[in-house]
Amino acid sequence: MSNENAGRPGSAHVVVLGNEKGGSGKSTVAMHVAVALMKAGQRVATIDLDSRQKSFTHYVENRQAWAKRAGLDLEIPAHYCIGRSEGLLVKANEDNEFTAFAAAIDALEHSHDFLVIDTPGHDSYLMRLAHSMADTLITPINDSFVDFDVLGTVDPATFAVTGSSHYSEMVREARRQRRVVDHQTTDWIVVRNRLSTLGSRNKKLVGEGVQQLALRLGFRCIDGFAERVIFREFYPRGLTALDSLDEATLGTRPSMSHVTARQEVENLLTSLKLPFDERGLLRAAARAEWFAAAAADEPLELHDILAN
Repeated sequence: MSNENAGRPGSAHVVVLGNEKGGSGKSTVAMHVAVALMKAGQRVATIDLDSRQKSFTHYVENRQAWAKRAGLDLEIPAHYCIGRSEGLLVKANEDNEFTAFAAAIDALEHSHDFLVIDTPGHDSYLMRLAHSMADTLITPINDSFVDFDVLGTVDPATFAVTGSSHYSEMVREARRQRRVVDHQTTDWIVVRNRLSTLGSRNKKLVGEGVQQLALRLGFRCIDGFAERVIFREFYPRGLTALDSLDEATLGTRPSMSHVTARQEVENLLTSLKLPFDERGLLRAAARAEWFAAAAADEPLELHDILAN
């Protein structure tokens, strides 16, 4: 998709960040993906479905505030935060959340090339809804067996994979239903974050386990970000490793850590293989069919898809 196609009817490519465990770096990856796409000339909107934590929303707000304070021309996405309905009736809550989410998608999808959606680190209706319509699903995990547990289980003696987890099964079902509704396939990518720069037995075993699960569940596995303090320092100012590495932008003197972090982000984005093409019209038709089926519960039984 090029800038020459701006304004043409189409549908945005939906990138969803998902993991049922908090602290895996979803919001950091989401912001870097969004900023990278905008720097590439794409029209990007962002949606935060975690209305309690609001990490992604605060990241965008921090970026707006820092741009104003420092007089910088930073790329700012059109941003929505969808609130969770907390009434007494589950069905009414789900209906309200579906309506709000569908309204946001409808307002954004034909005027943007990409939608980047950050989901909460726990099971919820909105989280499952987003997973079931993702074109690209990115699941960041910290490089440890504590986080591996969200994907699968291992034998304690041999560390061989013995099964898949609740989250993996939810994603498998969401992808299956996506194929049933609009014959599209979700590209699922597991990103190993907080990688140690040193080789270790744990790093090797986790890597082998992820590769075994990749064959079993059909996802791609790529390396993400190493354990760097710099990524935490970006957050209060809403900055990313892709922004200008000068003192005026960073508010401090750049270091080798900034340069290395940028290279990691560029490698990650290359590995994601996000489509810069002209399939918007096909996606628009598929998305319209998806929402029509979901709203009517036919043939897509929404509560069955999103149930545990």
